[in-house]
Amino acid sequence: MGLRRRTLLAAATLMPLALAACGFQLRQAPDFVFRTIAIGSANTSSLGNELKRSIASNGNVEVTPADRAQVVLDVLADQREKVVVGLNASGQVREFQLRTRFKFKLRTPAGKELIADTELLQQRDISFNESAVLSKEAEENLLYRDMQTDIVQQLMRRLAAIKTL
Repeated sequence: MGLRRRTLLAAATLMPLALAACGFQLRQAPDFVFRTIAIGSANTSSLGNELKRSIASNGNVEVTPADRAQVVLDVLADQREKVVVGLNASGQVREFQLRTRFKFKLRTPAGKELIADTELLQQRDISFNESAVLSKEAEENLLYRDMQTDIVQQLMRRLAAIKTL
């Protein structure tokens, strides 16, 4: 073996040790203190459905009705917004800002508040061109889905941060 190849092999061998020594660890599935949760979102809410799927895929938490749940996630707002932020000289829209707002609180069935009213907000800017309306609509849907996934991941981390009921 050549010197260069040995150097690369040594670097590849030592890299995991260096990462482990600095405390680096891949993100793992969240560990929740509760085993059942009720999610008060509309059945038509795509964000609520993704959240239910994400919690169910975790394996150790079951989504149940509120009367059998250890904790209840009250969805206070689940909104998508589209705001004009840029116009050209003739007043035609050139840029939008897409927003997804999710406001919630977490409590026990007895009413003990575990997470106070909290709002998660994601926003993305998107340019607009009237000659490419269909592709811009597809891009908009993709951005909304991306924001929704980000909010669900944030929510999962917040739920996992609860230490006691």
